[in-house]
Amino acid sequence: MCGRYASFLPPDLIARLFGTKNPVPNLKPTWNMAPTMDAPVIRRHPETGERHLDVLTWGFIPAYTKTLKQARRPVNARSETVASSGMFRNAFAKRRCIVPAAAFYEWHAGPHGKTPYAIARADGDPLAFAGIWEGWRGPDSEIVRGFAILTTSANAQMSVLHERMPVILDRSDWPGWLGEAEADPASLLRPAPEGILKIWPVDKRVGNVSNDGPELLQPHEPALR
Repeated sequence: MCGRYASFLPPDLIARLFGTKNPVPNLKPTWNMAPTMDAPVIRRHPETGERHLDVLTWGFIPAYTKTLKQARRPVNARSETVASSGMFRNAFAKRRCIVPAAAFYEWHAGPHGKTPYAIARADGDPLAFAGIWEGWRGPDSEIVRGFAILTTSANAQMSVLHERMPVILDRSDWPGWLGEAEADPASLLRPAPEGILKIWPVDKRVGNVSNDGPELLQPHEPALR
């Protein structure tokens, strides 16, 4: 799964990397992105077909939701069932997006408790998570747009931490995932190739959403008890 990630890349860098065309939004960097927070997302504009860099809320809100208070707001969607799920299938067919990140976190339960680990690309490039989004219209006509990150089975490298991992798209997959090129989106929902990621332990402070800053990504050996 993916429940926390680092999102501190400058918006103008994200815009250049993904070739977005709309005005660059003002985004606050965070090293501890958590559910319900606003995050940068790359979407294809439904009318112009251009890539846009927009700010959406992390947490998928189905269009049929009656009130936000009742909304489940899942932050992840399983790739194995996303095309058939009543909650996600329309978004998977029509509203796919890319979620850029510098790294993500996963916790591993060991003999000395749960230890958080950071995971990033070994080559230093940003991660590009496969996502889906939906727009929910409230009774006052306000539209709230939320997204979820797709997960898949872990590759061998990640399986030492968790049985699941976010779907990480290769650059060559971006056009197909966004619907700009002919592609079977389901075929892109696969574990990351072995060797493209690096993993290191970090401080347990990342578990508290009130903690934020670059120190959260510093290597931190687990304390022995």
